[in-house]
Amino acid sequence: MASKPYYSIPILPSESPILSFVSFSPLLLISRIHRRRSVTRISAVYRRSRRKLSKNDMSFSAPVSSPPDSGELDEETLFDSGPGKRNDMLMTDMEAEMSSTSKATARKNKFRRSAIKCFGVDLTPDNIAVAMVYFVQGVLGLSRLAVSFYLKDDLHLDPAETAVIAGFSALPWLIKPVYGFISDSLPLFGYRRRSYLILSGLLGAFSWSLMASFVDSKYSAAFCILLGSLSVAFSDVVVDSMVVERARGESQSVSGSLQSLCWGSSAFGGIVSSYFSGSLVDAYGVRFVFGVTALLPLLTSAVAVLVTEQRVLGPARGQIPTLAGSSFLESSKQNIIQLWDAVRQPSVFLPMTFLFLWQATPQSDSAMFYFTTNKLGFSPEFLGRVKLVTSVASLLGVGLYNGFLKKVPLKKIFLATTIIGSALGMTQVFLVTGLNRRLGMSDEWFAIGDSLILTVLGQASFMPVLVLAARLCPEGMEATLFATLMSISNGGSVLGGLIGAGLTQVFGVTKDRFDNLAFLIILCNLTSLLPLPFLGLLPDDNPDSESEESADIEMKSN
Repeated sequence: MASKPYYSIPILPSESPILSFVSFSPLLLISRIHRRRSVTRISAVYRRSRRKLSKNDMSFSAPVSSPPDSGELDEETLFDSGPGKRNDMLMTDMEAEMSSTSKATARKNKFRRSAIKCFGVDLTPDNIAVAMVYFVQGVLGLSRLAVSFYLKDDLHLDPAETAVIAGFSALPWLIKPVYGFISDSLPLFGYRRRSYLILSGLLGAFSWSLMASFVDSKYSAAFCILLGSLSVAFSDVVVDSMVVERARGESQSVSGSLQSLCWGSSAFGGIVSSYFSGSLVDAYGVRFVFGVTALLPLLTSAVAVLVTEQRVLGPARGQIPTLAGSSFLESSKQNIIQLWDAVRQPSVFLPMTFLFLWQATPQSDSAMFYFTTNKLGFSPEFLGRVKLVTSVASLLGVGLYNGFLKKVPLKKIFLATTIIGSALGMTQVFLVTGLNRRLGMSDEWFAIGDSLILTVLGQASFMPVLVLAARLCPEGMEATLFATLMSISNGGSVLGGLIGAGLTQVFGVTKDRFDNLAFLIILCNLTSLLPLPFLGLLPDDNPDSESEESADIEMKSN
């Protein structure tokens, strides 16, 4: 896996490409793939019905728009057993049903139509709520630099300790399917989506309020960061299900427009937070930034009231269901059985193993952050500018993939990006040893250029992960299996961070000792090549047949 930029410690999930599933709606890709299959089946069945009925001489016209009442049908019409009339009546019913359905759909679309559009999507209350949730997930990056400096300067932690906290805070992203089970099976106060969005926002506000006021130890800080991560992970699952529900049955153009709205909202939030994150830390301190961040999740709770959702009638009004309910346990048991049957298939298990190994290589991000701030003296404001550059660079990575790589076989992409990423990651040694200054390039400009290149490559190399995960999902359990695959990949990323923390400790890299940092960087980049012998676990693909499925994949990353 390509090395990452070093403008901050990846303490929050949205900073890691894999954990950035919070800012991506890949389920739209899955829904589009399987919707094509469903539409083809329905069309074929309807054509067969038309051909069968046409053999019985259906050549009459009926007043479909105003069918007669049942009382107006005479006895001869009701009990005539002639095949022609029976087929005529069947065809009339089919056309009447199709006519009424199309009218109902037209009335529904007319009701939902909005005068204001964004990315080609009508800004209905539902779509505004979805866009705002994604915007909040992007703008929560405001606290990223503040957390990094708080752990380093206020709590005086070593790089290895901060890496462990980063891995601990990512734990909620390893059990995302559980949130889907809970949201689908346990409606809270009669709602499956709205209630959980409100609770997620309140939980996020609570965790960052504690960070702004009471937290004063590494254990309490780790716990609060964990709560904040849980808040984002749960809201991500809920909003992803909402997006899939709205994309189901729509054309590819409409689905792509909705995905673009989500991507644009998250990207805008990430760019805004990048611009202000460093300057606010410099001007007002980390506690102030935590306080501002605590207000942002409340937007998720506020826009939840815009979600159009039918109330689920329970046994008693206002009753809160329990996890011990028989229906929930039975549903969860069936889901787990189906999930296990899908995961143990070699066509799913082998590629999943490769994704885990590809993500589980060690990382030196925390050590590089300490070096750039303590040794090179990079200020929070400058690191905020670097973060802004990398936010824009992530968009270039998406464009690189969609423009040049989407028709390339996955094995070739993984091979090329891993080798190139490992080689470019070695350039960080230039900064550590001061070789860039001997070449006439300042530390600041070298850091910006290096981060930009690594981000573009890392983003382009992550896109095939999403394509592969979507292709592995069988029809009927797309959302659950996709979340499971991404959770396993997240587990690999967490394991890589923990291994990196151990290596940092072994090499003796601390907050003020960086003698062996160059060796740590070289080792981490070389170990990223270890998964390449397992490329054979990936399925063989035909780029021409898969190009349509991945034609308009878009990544929303901060």
